Amino acid sequence: MIVVDTSALMAIVLAEPQSSACIAALEAEDDILISAGTMAEALIVADRRNVGEEMAGLIDGLGFEVTAVTPASGRRIAEAYGRWGKGIHPAGLNFGDCFAYEVAKDRACRLLYVGDDFSKTDIESAL
Repeated sequence: MIVVDTSALMAIVLAEPQSSACIAALEAEDDILISAGTMAEALIVADRRNVGEEMAGLIDGLGFEVTAVTPASGRRIAEAYGRWGKGIHPAGLNFGDCFAYEVAKDRACRLLYVGDDFSKTDIESAL
């Protein structure tokens, strides 16, 4: 089981250098989780980059288990930002990153992401 961050999904829809590795990681898993917050972020970011339809198709095709943002997870997301957020820690997680972080931490899963931000946290990479 892995959790997916927006950065990995964007790498796939934009055919970035890490896209093949991200696709392979997704294909190797039976259970793929995404936070409802991450899903919203991915759709927003993709739409701004003119690949909104591609992102929606990818999300629909992957058959994610979408995890809800609850009052308890909302607190953990805020705590994650307080620990790892921009201007607070070298990881510099943004608000959207903290949704993926929270699910990975709460479910003790590896996180599929692209970039260096999460590598400076206590989350294990799926790549």
